[in-house]
Amino acid sequence: MHEEEVLGKAYDGKLMKRLLIYLRPYKWYVVLGILLSIIVSAMEAVRPYFTKIAVDDNIANKDEQGLLWTILLFLAVMIVRGAIQYLNAYLTQWIGQKTIFDLRMQVYEHLQQRGLKFFDKNPIGRLITRVTNDIEVLNDMFSSGIVMVFSDVFTIIGILYFMFSMNWILALISLSVLPLLFYGTFLFRKKAREAYREVRLQIARINAFMQEHITGMMVDQVFNREERSFGKFENINASHRDANIKSIFYYAVFYPAVEIIGALAVALIILSTGIGTISATITLGTVIAFLQFNEMFWRPIRDLSEKYNVMQTAMASSERIFKLLDDKTAIHDPAEPVMLPEVKGEIEFRNVWFAYNEPEWVLKDISFTIKAGETVAFVGHTGAGKTTIISLLSRFYDIQKGEILIDGVNVKALRLGDLRRCIAVVLQDVFLFSGDISSNISLGESAISQETIERAARVVGASRFIERLPARYAEEVKERGSTLSVGQKQLISFARALAFDPKILVLDEATSSVDTETELLIQEAIRKLLQGRTSIVIAHRLSTIQSADKIIVMHKGEIREKGTHQELLSQGGIYYKLYQLQYKDQEVRTVSSA
Repeated sequence: MHEEEVLGKAYDGKLMKRLLIYLRPYKWYVVLGILLSIIVSAMEAVRPYFTKIAVDDNIANKDEQGLLWTILLFLAVMIVRGAIQYLNAYLTQWIGQKTIFDLRMQVYEHLQQRGLKFFDKNPIGRLITRVTNDIEVLNDMFSSGIVMVFSDVFTIIGILYFMFSMNWILALISLSVLPLLFYGTFLFRKKAREAYREVRLQIARINAFMQEHITGMMVDQVFNREERSFGKFENINASHRDANIKSIFYYAVFYPAVEIIGALAVALIILSTGIGTISATITLGTVIAFLQFNEMFWRPIRDLSEKYNVMQTAMASSERIFKLLDDKTAIHDPAEPVMLPEVKGEIEFRNVWFAYNEPEWVLKDISFTIKAGETVAFVGHTGAGKTTIISLLSRFYDIQKGEILIDGVNVKALRLGDLRRCIAVVLQDVFLFSGDISSNISLGESAISQETIERAARVVGASRFIERLPARYAEEVKERGSTLSVGQKQLISFARALAFDPKILVLDEATSSVDTETELLIQEAIRKLLQGRTSIVIAHRLSTIQSADKIIVMHKGEIREKGTHQELLSQGGIYYKLYQLQYKDQEVRTVSSA
Protein backbone atom coordinates (compact mmCIF):
# COMPACT_ATOMS: atom_id res chain seq x y z
CA MET A 1 0.00 0.00 0.00
CA HIS A 2 2.93 2.32 0.62
CA GLU A 3 3.91 2.16 -3.05
CA GLU A 4 0.36 2.99 -4.10
CA GLU A 5 0.40 6.03 -1.81
CA VAL A 6 3.43 7.68 -3.42
CA LEU A 7 2.44 9.92 -6.33
CA GLY A 8 5.80 11.33 -7.36
CA LYS A 9 6.48 14.48 -9.37
CA ALA A 10 4.08 15.95 -11.89
CA TYR A 11 6.90 15.75 -14.42
CA ASP A 12 10.13 13.77 -14.27
CA GLY A 13 12.52 14.23 -17.19
CA LYS A 14 14.28 10.88 -16.77
CA LEU A 15 11.02 8.94 -16.61
CA MET A 16 9.62 10.85 -19.57
CA LYS A 17 12.66 9.98 -21.70
CA ARG A 18 12.13 6.30 -20.93
CA LEU A 19 8.44 6.56 -21.72
CA LEU A 20 9.08 8.30 -25.03
CA ILE A 21 11.15 5.28 -26.13
CA TYR A 22 7.87 3.36 -26.47
CA LEU A 23 6.60 6.01 -28.88
CA ARG A 24 9.65 5.64 -31.13
CA PRO A 25 8.11 2.95 -33.41
CA TYR A 26 5.15 5.28 -33.96
CA LYS A 27 7.04 8.59 -34.12
CA TRP A 28 5.66 9.61 -37.53
CA TYR A 29 2.14 8.93 -36.32
CA VAL A 30 2.89 11.13 -33.30
CA VAL A 31 4.19 13.87 -35.61
CA LEU A 32 1.02 13.56 -37.70
CA GLY A 33 -1.09 13.75 -34.53
CA ILE A 34 0.70 16.94 -33.43
CA LEU A 35 0.21 18.52 -36.87
CA LEU A 36 -3.47 17.63 -36.83
CA SER A 37 -3.74 19.11 -33.32
CA ILE A 38 -2.19 22.37 -34.58
CA ILE A 39 -4.64 22.50 -37.50
CA VAL A 40 -7.61 21.83 -35.21
CA SER A 41 -6.39 24.50 -32.78
CA ALA A 42 -6.00 27.06 -35.57
CA MET A 43 -9.51 26.33 -36.86
CA GLU A 44 -10.87 26.57 -33.34
CA ALA A 45 -9.20 29.93 -32.74
CA VAL A 46 -10.47 31.41 -36.02
CA ARG A 47 -14.17 30.98 -35.14
CA PRO A 48 -14.68 34.38 -33.40
CA TYR A 49 -12.85 36.04 -36.30
CA PHE A 50 -15.69 34.93 -38.59
CA THR A 51 -18.14 36.56 -36.16
CA LYS A 52 -16.25 39.87 -36.38
CA ILE A 53 -16.31 39.79 -40.19
CA ALA A 54 -20.02 38.90 -40.28
CA VAL A 55 -20.98 41.71 -37.90
CA ASP A 56 -18.61 44.51 -38.91
CA ASP A 57 -18.28 43.89 -42.66
CA ASN A 58 -21.44 42.09 -43.72
CA ILE A 59 -24.29 43.02 -41.35
CA ALA A 60 -23.09 46.61 -40.76
CA ASN A 61 -22.90 47.18 -44.54
CA LYS A 62 -26.06 45.13 -45.26
CA ASP A 63 -24.01 42.86 -47.53
CA GLU A 64 -26.34 39.83 -47.72
CA GLN A 65 -24.28 37.99 -50.32
CA GLY A 66 -21.10 38.58 -48.36
CA LEU A 67 -22.83 37.38 -45.19
CA LEU A 68 -23.94 34.21 -47.01
CA TRP A 69 -20.40 33.52 -48.19
CA THR A 70 -19.04 34.17 -44.69
CA ILE A 71 -21.54 31.69 -43.23
CA LEU A 72 -20.79 29.05 -45.90
CA LEU A 73 -17.05 29.47 -45.40
CA PHE A 74 -17.52 29.21 -41.66
CA LEU A 75 -19.55 25.99 -42.04
CA ALA A 76 -16.92 24.55 -44.39
CA VAL A 77 -14.15 25.31 -41.90
CA MET A 78 -16.14 23.71 -39.07
CA ILE A 79 -16.92 20.58 -41.14
CA VAL A 80 -13.26 20.18 -42.07
CA ARG A 81 -12.30 20.83 -38.47
CA GLY A 82 -14.72 18.15 -37.26
CA ALA A 83 -13.32 15.60 -39.74
CA ILE A 84 -9.73 16.40 -38.75
CA GLN A 85 -10.64 16.31 -35.06
CA TYR A 86 -12.21 12.86 -35.52
CA LEU A 87 -9.11 11.62 -37.33
CA ASN A 88 -6.86 13.11 -34.67
CA ALA A 89 -8.84 11.56 -31.80
CA TYR A 90 -8.78 8.15 -33.51
CA LEU A 91 -5.06 8.46 -34.24
CA THR A 92 -4.11 9.44 -30.69
CA GLN A 93 -6.13 6.58 -29.20
CA TRP A 94 -4.55 4.19 -31.70
CA ILE A 95 -1.07 5.37 -30.69
CA GLY A 96 -1.98 4.95 -27.01
CA GLN A 97 -3.29 1.40 -27.47
CA LYS A 98 -0.31 0.32 -29.58
CA THR A 99 2.14 1.75 -27.06
CA ILE A 100 0.37 0.19 -24.09
CA PHE A 101 0.24 -3.16 -25.88
CA ASP A 102 4.02 -3.09 -26.36
CA LEU A 103 4.68 -2.02 -22.78
CA ARG A 104 2.34 -4.62 -21.28
CA MET A 105 3.96 -7.38 -23.35
CA GLN A 106 7.41 -6.25 -22.20
CA VAL A 107 6.34 -6.27 -18.53
CA TYR A 108 4.77 -9.73 -18.83
CA GLU A 109 7.84 -11.12 -20.63
CA HIS A 110 10.02 -9.57 -17.93
CA LEU A 111 7.96 -11.29 -15.21
CA GLN A 112 8.32 -14.64 -16.97
CA GLN A 113 12.11 -14.29 -16.86
CA ARG A 114 12.33 -13.54 -13.13
CA GLY A 115 13.60 -16.16 -10.76
CA LEU A 116 11.48 -17.53 -7.92
CA LYS A 117 13.40 -15.32 -5.50
CA PHE A 118 11.72 -12.33 -7.15
CA PHE A 119 8.23 -13.76 -6.59
CA ASP A 120 9.12 -14.62 -3.00
CA LYS A 121 9.59 -10.90 -2.33
CA ASN A 122 6.80 -9.40 -4.47
CA PRO A 123 3.13 -10.05 -3.67
CA ILE A 124 1.12 -11.31 -6.63
CA GLY A 125 -1.54 -8.62 -6.18
CA ARG A 126 1.07 -5.89 -6.57
CA LEU A 127 2.44 -7.43 -9.77
CA ILE A 128 -1.05 -7.73 -11.25
CA THR A 129 -1.61 -4.05 -10.43
CA ARG A 130 1.54 -3.17 -12.37
CA VAL A 131 0.40 -5.07 -15.47
CA THR A 132 -3.17 -3.76 -15.36
CA ASN A 133 -3.87 -0.51 -13.46
CA ASP A 134 -0.49 1.19 -13.73
CA ILE A 135 -0.13 0.51 -17.44
CA GLU A 136 -3.70 1.63 -18.06
CA VAL A 137 -2.85 4.96 -16.39
CA LEU A 138 -0.04 5.38 -18.92
CA ASN A 139 -2.59 4.79 -21.68
CA ASP A 140 -4.32 8.02 -20.63
CA MET A 141 -1.05 9.88 -20.93
CA PHE A 142 -0.06 8.43 -24.31
CA SER A 143 -3.51 8.83 -25.86
CA SER A 144 -4.79 12.09 -24.34
CA GLY A 145 -1.74 13.59 -22.69
CA ILE A 146 1.38 13.90 -24.81
CA VAL A 147 -0.32 14.59 -28.15
CA MET A 148 -3.50 16.34 -27.02
CA VAL A 149 -1.62 18.78 -24.79
CA PHE A 150 -0.34 20.35 -28.02
CA SER A 151 -3.94 21.01 -29.03
CA ASP A 152 -4.60 22.94 -25.82
CA VAL A 153 -1.34 24.88 -26.00
CA PHE A 154 -1.77 25.85 -29.65
CA THR A 155 -5.42 26.75 -29.05
CA ILE A 156 -4.30 29.21 -26.37
CA ILE A 157 -1.55 30.57 -28.66
CA GLY A 158 -4.03 30.95 -31.55
CA ILE A 159 -6.56 32.76 -29.35
CA LEU A 160 -3.89 35.11 -28.02
CA TYR A 161 -2.68 35.82 -31.56
CA PHE A 162 -6.14 36.83 -32.80
CA MET A 163 -6.93 38.77 -29.63
CA PHE A 164 -3.77 40.90 -29.86
CA SER A 165 -4.24 41.27 -33.63
CA MET A 166 -7.74 42.70 -33.16
CA ASN A 167 -7.11 44.96 -30.17
CA TRP A 168 -4.12 44.68 -27.86
CA ILE A 169 -5.73 46.84 -25.17
CA LEU A 170 -8.78 44.57 -24.87
CA ALA A 171 -6.43 41.58 -24.95
CA LEU A 172 -4.52 42.90 -21.92
CA ILE A 173 -7.79 43.67 -20.13
CA SER A 174 -9.00 40.11 -20.79
CA LEU A 175 -5.76 38.64 -19.45
CA SER A 176 -5.67 40.84 -16.35
CA VAL A 177 -7.49 38.12 -14.37
CA LEU A 178 -4.78 35.53 -15.04
CA PRO A 179 -3.03 36.06 -11.64
CA LEU A 180 -6.27 34.98 -9.96
CA LEU A 181 -6.40 31.90 -12.19
CA PHE A 182 -2.80 30.97 -11.48
CA TYR A 183 -3.29 31.31 -7.73
CA GLY A 184 -6.49 29.25 -7.84
CA THR A 185 -4.82 26.58 -9.96
CA PHE A 186 -1.91 26.39 -7.50
CA LEU A 187 -4.26 25.82 -4.57
CA PHE A 188 -6.31 23.31 -6.55
CA ARG A 189 -3.25 21.26 -7.56
CA LYS A 190 -2.02 21.14 -3.98
CA LYS A 191 -5.36 20.09 -2.49
CA ALA A 192 -6.20 17.69 -5.35
CA ARG A 193 -2.79 16.04 -5.01
CA GLU A 194 -3.38 15.35 -1.30
CA ALA A 195 -6.92 14.11 -1.93
CA TYR A 196 -5.85 11.87 -4.80
CA ARG A 197 -3.08 10.37 -2.67
CA GLU A 198 -5.67 9.45 -0.07
CA VAL A 199 -7.93 7.90 -2.73
CA ARG A 200 -5.03 5.76 -4.01
CA LEU A 201 -4.25 4.62 -0.48
CA GLN A 202 -7.85 3.64 0.20
CA ILE A 203 -8.08 1.76 -3.13
CA ALA A 204 -4.97 -0.20 -2.15
CA ARG A 205 -6.56 -1.03 1.21
CA ILE A 206 -9.75 -2.25 -0.50
CA ASN A 207 -7.77 -4.41 -2.96
CA ALA A 208 -5.67 -5.93 -0.18
CA PHE A 209 -8.73 -6.66 1.99
CA MET A 210 -10.73 -8.16 -0.89
CA GLN A 211 -7.88 -10.38 -2.05
CA GLU A 212 -7.24 -11.69 1.46
CA HIS A 213 -10.84 -12.30 2.45
CA ILE A 214 -12.08 -13.76 -0.83
CA THR A 215 -9.12 -16.17 -0.77
CA GLY A 216 -9.93 -17.04 2.85
CA MET A 217 -13.71 -17.10 2.42
CA MET A 218 -13.94 -20.67 3.65
CA VAL A 219 -12.30 -19.72 6.95
CA ASP A 220 -14.68 -16.76 7.35
CA GLN A 221 -17.70 -18.98 6.80
CA VAL A 222 -16.51 -21.93 8.90
CA PHE A 223 -15.87 -19.68 11.91
CA ASN A 224 -18.92 -17.43 11.35
CA ARG A 225 -16.81 -14.33 10.78
CA GLU A 226 -18.93 -12.92 7.94
CA GLU A 227 -20.41 -10.07 10.00
CA ARG A 228 -17.04 -9.08 11.43
CA SER A 229 -15.43 -9.10 7.97
CA PHE A 230 -18.38 -7.14 6.63
CA GLY A 231 -17.91 -4.55 9.37
CA LYS A 232 -14.20 -4.15 8.57
CA PHE A 233 -14.92 -3.82 4.86
CA GLU A 234 -17.64 -1.28 5.58
CA ASN A 235 -15.13 0.92 7.42
CA ILE A 236 -12.53 0.64 4.66
CA ASN A 237 -15.14 1.28 1.98
CA ALA A 238 -16.44 4.31 3.90
CA SER A 239 -12.93 5.73 4.07
CA HIS A 240 -12.61 5.29 0.31
CA ARG A 241 -15.98 7.01 -0.21
CA ASP A 242 -14.99 9.94 1.99
CA ALA A 243 -11.65 10.33 0.20
CA ASN A 244 -13.43 10.41 -3.17
CA ILE A 245 -15.99 12.94 -1.94
CA LYS A 246 -13.13 15.11 -0.70
CA SER A 247 -11.41 14.99 -4.09
CA ILE A 248 -14.72 15.70 -5.85
CA PHE A 249 -15.20 18.72 -3.59
CA TYR A 250 -11.98 20.32 -4.83
CA TYR A 251 -12.96 19.71 -8.46
CA ALA A 252 -16.44 21.08 -7.72
CA VAL A 253 -14.89 24.26 -6.31
CA PHE A 254 -12.18 24.69 -8.95
CA TYR A 255 -14.29 24.59 -12.10
CA PRO A 256 -16.92 27.09 -10.93
CA ALA A 257 -14.04 29.29 -9.75
CA VAL A 258 -12.62 29.22 -13.28
CA GLU A 259 -16.05 30.14 -14.62
CA ILE A 260 -16.28 33.05 -12.18
CA ILE A 261 -12.83 34.29 -13.23
CA GLY A 262 -13.94 34.00 -16.88
CA ALA A 263 -17.12 35.92 -16.06
CA LEU A 264 -15.00 38.62 -14.39
CA ALA A 265 -12.99 38.92 -17.60
CA VAL A 266 -16.25 39.30 -19.56
CA ALA A 267 -17.37 42.04 -17.18
CA LEU A 268 -14.07 43.89 -17.61
CA ILE A 269 -14.37 43.67 -21.42
CA ILE A 270 -17.92 45.04 -21.41
CA LEU A 271 -17.06 47.72 -18.86
CA SER A 272 -13.97 48.91 -20.72
CA THR A 273 -15.83 49.12 -24.05
CA GLY A 274 -18.69 51.04 -22.50
CA ILE A 275 -16.71 53.81 -20.92
CA GLY A 276 -13.58 55.78 -21.68
CA THR A 277 -11.82 56.68 -24.90
CA ILE A 278 -11.38 53.06 -25.93
CA SER A 279 -15.10 52.69 -26.73
CA ALA A 280 -14.78 54.93 -29.76
CA THR A 281 -12.20 52.70 -31.45
CA ILE A 282 -13.90 49.32 -30.91
CA THR A 283 -16.53 47.89 -33.20
CA LEU A 284 -19.46 45.72 -32.12
CA GLY A 285 -18.00 42.74 -33.99
CA THR A 286 -14.75 43.08 -32.07
CA VAL A 287 -16.59 43.08 -28.73
CA ILE A 288 -18.59 39.96 -29.66
CA ALA A 289 -15.42 38.25 -30.93
CA PHE A 290 -13.61 39.04 -27.67
CA LEU A 291 -16.49 37.63 -25.65
CA GLN A 292 -16.23 34.42 -27.68
CA PHE A 293 -12.43 34.37 -27.34
CA ASN A 294 -12.80 34.78 -23.58
CA GLU A 295 -15.15 31.81 -23.35
CA MET A 296 -12.85 29.70 -25.53
CA PHE A 297 -9.72 30.74 -23.63
CA TRP A 298 -10.68 29.09 -20.33
CA ARG A 299 -11.61 25.73 -21.85
CA PRO A 300 -8.02 24.65 -22.68
CA ILE A 301 -6.94 26.07 -19.30
CA ARG A 302 -9.29 23.59 -17.61
CA ASP A 303 -8.09 20.82 -19.93
CA LEU A 304 -4.46 21.53 -19.02
CA SER A 305 -5.38 21.18 -15.33
CA GLU A 306 -6.77 17.74 -16.17
CA LYS A 307 -3.60 16.93 -18.11
CA TYR A 308 -1.61 17.87 -15.00
CA ASN A 309 -3.41 15.20 -12.99
CA VAL A 310 -2.96 12.66 -15.80
CA MET A 311 0.74 13.49 -15.99
CA GLN A 312 1.17 13.26 -12.22
CA THR A 313 -0.42 9.81 -11.93
CA ALA A 314 1.42 8.65 -15.05
CA MET A 315 4.76 9.63 -13.54
CA ALA A 316 3.96 7.67 -10.37
CA SER A 317 2.81 4.62 -12.36
CA SER A 318 5.80 4.74 -14.70
CA GLU A 319 8.15 4.94 -11.73
CA ARG A 320 6.65 1.75 -10.31
CA ILE A 321 6.68 0.02 -13.71
CA PHE A 322 10.31 0.91 -14.41
CA LYS A 323 11.27 -0.18 -10.92
CA LEU A 324 9.81 -3.56 -11.85
CA LEU A 325 11.54 -3.62 -15.25
CA ASP A 326 14.87 -2.65 -13.65
CA ASP A 327 14.77 -5.65 -11.31
CA LYS A 328 17.54 -8.04 -12.34
CA THR A 329 16.49 -10.95 -10.13
CA ALA A 330 16.71 -13.68 -12.74
CA ILE A 331 18.42 -16.94 -13.59
CA HIS A 332 20.36 -16.37 -16.80
CA ASP A 333 21.45 -18.78 -19.50
CA PRO A 334 25.22 -19.21 -19.86
CA ALA A 335 27.01 -17.28 -22.59
CA GLU A 336 28.27 -20.52 -24.14
CA PRO A 337 25.88 -23.30 -23.08
CA VAL A 338 26.79 -26.97 -23.10
CA MET A 339 24.52 -29.33 -24.99
CA LEU A 340 23.48 -32.71 -23.60
CA PRO A 341 22.76 -34.86 -26.66
CA GLU A 342 21.18 -37.66 -24.63
CA VAL A 343 20.28 -37.22 -20.99
CA LYS A 344 20.91 -40.30 -18.85
CA GLY A 345 19.72 -38.83 -15.57
CA GLU A 346 22.73 -39.08 -13.25
CA ILE A 347 22.55 -36.41 -10.52
CA GLU A 348 25.30 -35.21 -8.22
CA PHE A 349 25.28 -32.57 -5.50
CA ARG A 350 28.86 -31.68 -4.63
CA ASN A 351 29.47 -29.67 -1.41
CA VAL A 352 26.37 -27.52 -1.97
CA TRP A 353 25.65 -24.56 0.30
CA PHE A 354 22.52 -22.50 -0.20
CA ALA A 355 20.65 -19.73 1.62
CA TYR A 356 17.57 -17.80 0.56
CA ASN A 357 18.91 -14.93 2.65
CA GLU A 358 22.56 -15.10 3.58
CA PRO A 359 23.93 -16.10 6.02
CA GLU A 360 20.87 -18.17 7.03
CA TRP A 361 22.00 -21.42 5.39
CA VAL A 362 19.17 -23.74 4.37
CA LEU A 363 21.54 -26.38 2.96
CA LYS A 364 24.97 -26.94 4.48
CA ASP A 365 27.67 -28.82 2.57
CA ILE A 366 25.25 -31.26 0.88
CA SER A 367 26.85 -34.03 -1.18
CA PHE A 368 25.20 -37.08 -2.73
CA THR A 369 25.05 -38.97 -6.01
CA ILE A 370 22.02 -40.51 -7.71
CA LYS A 371 22.83 -42.96 -10.47
CA ALA A 372 20.83 -42.99 -13.68
CA GLY A 373 17.63 -44.98 -13.19
CA GLU A 374 17.81 -44.95 -9.39
CA THR A 375 14.96 -44.01 -7.08
CA VAL A 376 16.13 -41.94 -4.13
CA ALA A 377 13.87 -40.70 -1.35
CA PHE A 378 14.44 -37.71 0.92
CA VAL A 379 12.87 -37.65 4.38
CA GLY A 380 13.11 -35.36 7.38
CA HIS A 381 11.18 -32.91 9.48
CA THR A 382 9.52 -29.84 7.96
CA GLY A 383 12.16 -27.23 7.14
CA ALA A 384 14.96 -29.75 6.79
CA GLY A 385 15.67 -28.61 3.19
CA LYS A 386 14.07 -31.39 1.15
CA THR A 387 12.00 -29.20 -1.19
CA THR A 388 14.91 -26.79 -1.57
CA ILE A 389 16.95 -29.57 -3.14
CA ILE A 390 14.50 -30.06 -6.02
CA SER A 391 14.24 -26.28 -6.52
CA LEU A 392 18.02 -26.12 -6.90
CA LEU A 393 18.06 -29.12 -9.23
CA SER A 394 15.70 -27.30 -11.62
CA ARG A 395 17.78 -24.14 -11.05
CA PHE A 396 14.94 -22.03 -9.76
CA TYR A 397 17.62 -20.61 -7.47
CA ASP A 398 21.40 -20.45 -7.84
CA ILE A 399 23.56 -21.90 -5.09
CA GLN A 400 26.20 -19.88 -3.25
CA LYS A 401 28.80 -22.66 -2.97
CA GLY A 402 29.42 -26.03 -4.54
CA GLU A 403 28.20 -27.68 -7.75
CA ILE A 404 25.10 -29.45 -9.00
CA LEU A 405 25.73 -31.77 -11.94
CA ILE A 406 23.56 -33.74 -14.34
CA ASP A 407 25.46 -36.41 -16.27
CA GLY A 408 28.67 -34.76 -15.07
CA VAL A 409 27.76 -31.28 -16.42
CA ASN A 410 27.21 -28.33 -14.10
CA VAL A 411 23.58 -27.17 -14.37
CA LYS A 412 24.85 -23.57 -14.68
CA ALA A 413 26.46 -24.57 -18.00
CA LEU A 414 23.10 -25.72 -19.45
CA ARG A 415 20.35 -23.65 -21.00
CA LEU A 416 17.41 -23.37 -18.61
CA GLY A 417 15.07 -24.74 -21.27
CA ASP A 418 17.31 -27.78 -21.88
CA LEU A 419 17.73 -28.41 -18.15
CA ARG A 420 14.04 -28.19 -17.26
CA ARG A 421 12.99 -30.17 -20.32
CA CYS A 422 14.57 -33.30 -18.86
CA ILE A 423 12.96 -32.84 -15.42
CA ALA A 424 9.29 -33.22 -14.49
CA VAL A 425 8.06 -32.20 -11.04
CA VAL A 426 4.84 -33.23 -9.32
CA LEU A 427 4.13 -30.99 -6.36
CA GLN A 428 1.79 -31.44 -3.42
CA ASP A 429 -0.06 -28.23 -4.28
CA VAL A 430 -1.22 -28.92 -7.85
CA PHE A 431 -1.85 -25.96 -10.13
CA LEU A 432 -4.30 -26.36 -13.01
CA PHE A 433 -4.95 -23.70 -15.64
CA SER A 434 -8.31 -22.69 -17.06
CA GLY A 435 -9.00 -24.75 -20.17
CA ASP A 436 -9.77 -28.46 -20.49
CA ILE A 437 -8.28 -31.73 -19.25
CA SER A 438 -6.16 -32.31 -22.36
CA SER A 439 -4.58 -28.85 -22.32
CA ASN A 440 -3.72 -29.24 -18.64
CA ILE A 441 -1.90 -32.48 -19.35
CA SER A 442 -0.05 -31.31 -22.47
CA LEU A 443 0.27 -27.64 -21.38
CA GLY A 444 -0.17 -26.71 -25.03
CA GLU A 445 2.91 -28.65 -26.18
CA SER A 446 2.18 -29.50 -29.82
CA ALA A 447 4.58 -32.47 -29.77
CA ILE A 448 2.35 -34.28 -27.25
CA SER A 449 -0.44 -35.98 -29.18
CA GLN A 450 -3.91 -36.78 -27.88
CA GLU A 451 -2.94 -40.45 -27.90
CA THR A 452 0.03 -39.69 -25.63
CA ILE A 453 -2.23 -37.68 -23.31
CA GLU A 454 -4.73 -40.51 -22.97
CA ARG A 455 -2.01 -43.14 -22.52
CA ALA A 456 -0.40 -41.11 -19.71
CA ALA A 457 -3.81 -40.71 -18.05
CA ARG A 458 -4.43 -44.48 -18.23
CA VAL A 459 -1.04 -45.32 -16.74
CA VAL A 460 -1.54 -43.15 -13.66
CA GLY A 461 -5.19 -44.10 -13.26
CA ALA A 462 -6.57 -40.66 -14.11
CA SER A 463 -8.58 -42.10 -16.98
CA ARG A 464 -10.90 -43.78 -14.46
CA PHE A 465 -12.55 -40.48 -13.55
CA ILE A 466 -11.84 -38.63 -16.83
CA GLU A 467 -13.79 -41.23 -18.85
CA ARG A 468 -16.82 -40.59 -16.63
CA LEU A 469 -16.85 -36.85 -17.31
CA PRO A 470 -19.46 -35.62 -19.87
CA ALA A 471 -16.85 -34.24 -22.28
CA ARG A 472 -14.07 -36.64 -21.18
CA TYR A 473 -10.69 -35.06 -22.09
CA ALA A 474 -12.43 -31.94 -23.43
CA GLU A 475 -14.13 -31.32 -20.08
CA GLU A 476 -13.77 -27.70 -19.02
CA VAL A 477 -11.40 -26.98 -16.12
CA LYS A 478 -12.29 -23.93 -14.05
CA GLU A 479 -9.77 -21.60 -12.44
CA ARG A 480 -7.22 -23.63 -10.43
CA GLY A 481 -9.32 -26.75 -11.10
CA SER A 482 -12.02 -25.72 -8.61
CA THR A 483 -14.50 -28.30 -9.94
CA LEU A 484 -12.10 -31.21 -9.37
CA SER A 485 -11.15 -32.92 -6.12
CA VAL A 486 -7.64 -32.70 -4.71
CA GLY A 487 -6.99 -36.31 -5.65
CA GLN A 488 -8.23 -35.81 -9.22
CA LYS A 489 -6.01 -32.77 -9.67
CA GLN A 490 -3.06 -34.75 -8.39
CA LEU A 491 -3.73 -37.55 -10.88
CA ILE A 492 -3.84 -35.00 -13.70
CA SER A 493 -0.49 -33.63 -12.55
CA PHE A 494 0.94 -37.17 -12.71
CA ALA A 495 -0.37 -37.58 -16.23
CA ARG A 496 1.11 -34.18 -17.12
CA ALA A 497 4.55 -35.16 -15.85
CA LEU A 498 4.54 -38.52 -17.58
CA ALA A 499 3.24 -37.14 -20.88
CA PHE A 500 6.45 -35.10 -21.17
CA ASP A 501 8.46 -38.35 -20.81
CA PRO A 502 11.21 -36.91 -18.57
CA LYS A 503 14.48 -38.62 -17.75
CA ILE A 504 14.27 -37.25 -14.20
CA LEU A 505 11.02 -37.38 -12.26
CA VAL A 506 10.58 -35.52 -8.97
CA LEU A 507 7.68 -36.28 -6.65
CA ASP A 508 7.27 -33.77 -3.81
CA GLU A 509 4.66 -35.14 -1.38
CA ALA A 510 2.82 -36.16 -4.53
CA THR A 511 0.54 -38.73 -2.88
CA SER A 512 -0.16 -36.93 0.41
CA SER A 513 -3.68 -35.84 -0.60
CA VAL A 514 -4.75 -39.06 -2.32
CA ASP A 515 -6.92 -41.73 -0.72
CA THR A 516 -5.45 -45.13 0.02
CA GLU A 517 -6.98 -46.87 -3.01
CA THR A 518 -5.74 -44.17 -5.41
CA GLU A 519 -2.35 -44.13 -3.71
CA LEU A 520 -1.93 -47.86 -4.29
CA LEU A 521 -2.90 -47.37 -7.94
CA ILE A 522 -0.37 -44.55 -8.34
CA GLN A 523 2.40 -46.50 -6.62
CA GLU A 524 1.85 -49.40 -8.98
CA ALA A 525 1.93 -47.06 -11.99
CA ILE A 526 5.07 -45.34 -10.70
CA ARG A 527 6.90 -48.63 -10.30
CA LYS A 528 6.26 -49.40 -13.97
CA LEU A 529 7.03 -45.93 -15.30
CA LEU A 530 10.21 -45.23 -13.35
CA GLN A 531 12.05 -48.01 -15.11
CA GLY A 532 14.89 -46.31 -16.94
CA ARG A 533 14.21 -42.98 -15.22
CA THR A 534 15.93 -41.28 -12.32
CA SER A 535 13.45 -40.38 -9.62
CA ILE A 536 13.55 -38.24 -6.50
CA VAL A 537 10.77 -38.79 -4.01
CA ILE A 538 10.03 -36.51 -1.07
CA ALA A 539 7.45 -37.97 1.29
CA HIS A 540 6.29 -37.87 4.89
CA ARG A 541 4.57 -41.23 4.48
CA LEU A 542 7.48 -43.59 4.96
CA SER A 543 5.35 -46.48 3.69
CA THR A 544 5.54 -44.99 0.18
CA ILE A 545 9.35 -44.99 -0.02
CA GLN A 546 10.32 -48.34 1.51
CA SER A 547 11.18 -49.74 -1.93
CA ALA A 548 13.47 -46.83 -2.85
CA ASP A 549 17.04 -47.72 -3.87
CA LYS A 550 18.36 -45.22 -1.35
CA ILE A 551 16.86 -43.04 1.39
CA ILE A 552 18.57 -39.82 2.47
CA VAL A 553 17.63 -38.43 5.87
CA MET A 554 17.97 -34.67 6.29
CA HIS A 555 17.96 -32.62 9.46
CA LYS A 556 18.44 -28.84 9.74
CA GLY A 557 19.90 -28.55 6.25
CA GLU A 558 22.39 -31.40 6.62
CA ILE A 559 22.46 -35.04 5.54
CA ARG A 560 22.46 -37.18 8.66
CA GLU A 561 21.78 -40.68 7.33
CA LYS A 562 21.88 -42.63 4.05
CA GLY A 563 20.87 -46.16 3.18
CA THR A 564 18.01 -48.46 2.31
CA HIS A 565 14.88 -48.78 4.42
CA GLN A 566 16.16 -51.80 6.33
CA GLU A 567 19.67 -50.36 6.78
CA LEU A 568 18.31 -47.15 8.29
CA LEU A 569 15.97 -49.03 10.63
CA SER A 570 18.88 -51.13 11.88
CA GLN A 571 20.86 -47.96 12.69
CA GLY A 572 18.24 -46.80 15.16
CA GLY A 573 18.75 -43.13 14.24
CA ILE A 574 16.49 -40.34 13.00
CA TYR A 575 14.81 -42.49 10.37
CA TYR A 576 14.06 -45.19 12.93
CA LYS A 577 12.43 -42.60 15.23
CA LEU A 578 10.36 -41.16 12.38
CA TYR A 579 9.25 -44.67 11.44
CA GLN A 580 8.28 -45.53 15.03
CA LEU A 581 6.31 -42.27 15.41
CA GLN A 582 4.31 -42.91 12.26
CA TYR A 583 3.50 -46.51 13.03
CA LYS A 584 2.77 -45.70 16.66
CA ASP A 585 0.21 -43.15 15.45
CA GLN A 586 -1.25 -45.72 13.10
CA GLU A 587 -1.53 -48.26 15.97
CA VAL A 588 -3.28 -45.67 18.16
CA ARG A 589 -5.73 -44.86 15.35
CA THR A 590 -6.36 -48.59 14.78
CA VAL A 591 -7.11 -49.19 18.48
CA SER A 592 -9.36 -46.10 18.63
CA SER A 593 -11.36 -47.21 15.60
CA ALA A 594 -11.72 -50.70 17.06
